[in-house]
Order: sequence, then structure tokens, then C-alpha cells
Amino acid sequence: MASPEPTDVLLVEDDEHVRLATTQSLRLAGLQAQGVDSAEAARAWLQPGFAGIVVCDVQLPGDSGLALLQGLREQDPELPVILVTGHGDIGMAVEAMRDGAWDFIEKPFSAEHLVEVVRRALAQRRLVLENRRLKAQLAGGPADGLLGASAAMEQLRTLIATLGPARVDVLIHGETGAGKEVVARALHAASGASGPFVAINCGALPESVFESEIFGAEAGAYTGAARRRIGKLEFAGDGTVFLDEIESMPLALQVKMLRVLQERSVERLGANTAVPLACRVVAATKVDLLELAREGRFREDLFYRLDVASIALPPLRQRREDIPLLLSHFCAQAGERLQRPVPAWSAAQLAAWAARDWPGNVRELRNFAERWVLGLVSEATPPRLPTPSEPAALPQAPLDEALAAVERQWIVQALQESGGNIAKAGERLGLARKTLHDRIRRLGLDADAYRSS
Repeated sequence: MASPEPTDVLLVEDDEHVRLATTQSLRLAGLQAQGVDSAEAARAWLQPGFAGIVVCDVQLPGDSGLALLQGLREQDPELPVILVTGHGDIGMAVEAMRDGAWDFIEKPFSAEHLVEVVRRALAQRRLVLENRRLKAQLAGGPADGLLGASAAMEQLRTLIATLGPARVDVLIHGETGAGKEVVARALHAASGASGPFVAINCGALPESVFESEIFGAEAGAYTGAARRRIGKLEFAGDGTVFLDEIESMPLALQVKMLRVLQERSVERLGANTAVPLACRVVAATKVDLLELAREGRFREDLFYRLDVASIALPPLRQRREDIPLLLSHFCAQAGERLQRPVPAWSAAQLAAWAARDWPGNVRELRNFAERWVLGLVSEATPPRLPTPSEPAALPQAPLDEALAAVERQWIVQALQESGGNIAKAGERLGLARKTLHDRIRRLGLDADAYRSS
């Protein structure tokens, strides 16, 4: 059956003394290792979803290590299998590598060498699994339209799942280009309402048509009103009305909007009777509405009426770990729309882009992706983030290797800035202490090396 607990390394070795000694060496190195004595016993552990690697002796009772390798290649071609032999057969080593072995170790070997090879294989394994997850997310796209796996995005999804069915009015605060309308649409989808999602940009509507556009108008209510006009609030039914840039709503109409929200009914311009409203109102702003209220440019009572529930949308610079995924998604979209191949980027370029502040947030990143696909990005590669004293060269790489390079550099930078304090570094990265500790171990980093003297 499947392993009862997460396992980094499954050791397949029939010699009990060697198996126990090797397992102990791996555990002393901080790895979760389990040992079995045959290929048949190993298969019981290697169920779909196994996230570790396999270290396997070639000579085993029953099926050999090579036979186990062949079966595992059919099950998961990207599962790293490290073969061990005591016979020094170079021909066998070459053949095993051709058959897909990740590496080959000859007995006798030192514990240090084994741990080094295992750590590299584990890093590759976790990279592959993360890349699969990202590709699956890109292929299907999230149902709520919110792309990202950072802690900030997970918290946002939880909040949307809570507020969506509640049908209360919501105020979204976020910088330009941070995705306020995407969040509003996610709230609408989570509400289960049958009515439409109606978006209104308050900053784009001329004041002369604002009232009739939102509240509606009867025939003859004003010059040119030849027939009755249903306003956006009424048209939405039980759906959602999204008022973007609510701070741009004229003061005179803010009074009427306040009454509409309080009474849940609307009077069309020129009408004497009120029409009941069933819609939910989601407003969005990029400014401090209370500060505007203190300056007399926004009604404080309207702010509190809109702010039944609020969502603070994190800017892109506060969820940098989502940048590789977002950039890949936008580049794929641009490539498909423009019928152009997506040019490869280096890990150094991706790390530098992830280090930018992106003041235009997701919108700016999307525009950058289009320029990249069009070949219009002519800037020199920006400086890289700080790296350890003996950094490995960052190669030209596909997404999986680039993600690993970016992750390593972010963690190194956080460790440097926190003086090697894992708890503080975790706060900077938005990661739990245990999660960061596991990633530091996986990447082969030493937090003590960054401690302040």
C-alpha cells in the first residue's frame, strides 16, 4: 500500500546491514528515508502521487533493480531512480543511464556522496512536480480567474469563497492594474446568482449621462429621452453591479447612490415610483476614500455603506512568487492571439523581472508579456538579485529550471536581509517556518551561513 507518511527517499536494498546504515545516514542528513528489501516491496510504496525519489541496488532477490527501473519509467518517466552496484560494471552503468536511471553510484560509497546525489535528485523531483502543477493550472485556468499560488492569493480565494454567497456589498481596494475587476467577477461567480455581471467605470462616464446610465430614465425625463431607459442597477437583476473607480462618482449622485443602497430600490429619472433592486453592489477604488471624505471629495456615509465587507487586493510586488506563472500565462495567451512563438528567456532575466516593483501590477506585466512575444523588449538584462558567495551559474532554462533559480534567489535574499533568521525570512516571503525550512533543506542552503556575526 502507499506510504503512511511523506517520504523523500525510498531505499531498495536486500542487505539488511547496508539498508539500515544507509537509511540512518539519510535520516541524519535531515531526509525522510524508508528502506525495503525487494522490488516487489518497493512497488507497494510507489503509488501514484509518490513525491520522493528511489535509490535501488541493481542486484536484488526476485526482480532486479533494472527491472524495477523499467517499470517505474512506464509509471512515471520523470521519477529519479539512482541505481547502486557493487560490481563496477561500467557497461551496466551506461546501459542503465540510457534506460533512464537518474544517476549511478558504485559501492563502496561515502555517506556524503550519497546525500549529495540524493539532494540533487530530490531538487529535480520537486521541480518537476511543481512544474506539472503550474502547467495544469495554466492549461485549465482557475475557475475564479485568479491566477497565482502565493499565500496572499490563497487568502484572497478564501475570503472570496466566504463573501461570495453572502451577497453583501463589498468594497475592493487595490492599486491600478492589480485586478480589481477580476476579483469582482470572482465574487459574482461565487454568489451563484443567475443575473449578469454589469461593470461600470465611474471615471469614464460623462456626468451628463451618469444618472440615466446607472439609475435609468423615463421617456421625456430630459431632452432627447424619447423612450424609457432601464438603468444598470435595474438591468442587473439579482446579479452584480461593479462600480469601478467609485471615487470618481459626482458628489450629487453619491447622495442618490447612498439612498439606493439603503432602500434597495431605485427611482428612474423622471419617475415617481421606486423599483425594488435585487443586485449586489461591488465598488472598487485605488485611493483612500476616508481621506477623500476628509477633504470633502467623497461622502463619508457612502463609504461606510459600501464598506460592509472589504477586500484589500495585494499588489504584485507583495506576491512576487506568482510572477513566473503569470508571465508564462500571459505570454502563452499573447503567442496564441498574435500567432507567434514565445521567445525563451533565461533564468537570470526571470529572476530580475520578479525583482521589479511593477507599479502597474498585473496589467503592466500583461503588456510586458505582449511586448516580449512581439520582440519589442530591447532592454539589457537587469541586474540579478544577491546570490550566495559561490553561486551556481544561471543557465538558459525552461520554466521549471527558471522557477528553481528564482526561488533560490528569493530565499537567499530573505536570509541575507534577516541575518539567517528563518522565522523573519518566512515573514518576508509569506511562508510558514516549516515550509521555508523544508525549502531551504531541499535547495541545499545553510541558513547558518547568513547569520549575523
